Amino acid sequence: MNTASEKHAKQHATARRTARLRAIQALFQMDIGGMGARRVIEEFKENRLGGGDDTGPQSEADIALFEKLVRGVVEFQDDIDKGISVHLAKNWRLERLDTTVRAILRVASFEIMHAPNTPVKVILDEYVDLAGDFFSGPEPGFVNGALEALARDTRQGELS
Repeated sequence: MNTASEKHAKQHATARRTARLRAIQALFQMDIGGMGARRVIEEFKENRLGGGDDTGPQSEADIALFEKLVRGVVEFQDDIDKGISVHLAKNWRLERLDTTVRAILRVASFEIMHAPNTPVKVILDEYVDLAGDFFSGPEPGFVNGALEALARDTRQGELS
């Protein structure tokens, strides 16, 4: 039987995963729609973070984490993009990547680079799983490879 603390821990993990998913969606929306971070964050808070959206019921998101991720990617985008670009194949530019893959890499890279209290293995697992939610082809493996390489450079010693 689940204890109250186990139930709370599971809800917390689910809320964090939902925040990550919504941050990916927000960055996608910003990328294709040209919307600014403040406007997208407000739209998501009003319509997508409270447990449901036009796709049906969803888990509630950790709103503070969602905002931190979106604002962090915007604030550190140049460094994040450089960190990702170093690990792309020769002659590939970040702009050539699928918009969703680019959003996943940016949010995950922000966490790797700027969330030292979150274990890198947790970050990798979450974003590779989320990539698998969006894609059934080689993209999750690509995301895993790029993020592992960035993590090895950025958080040496955390990956064995």
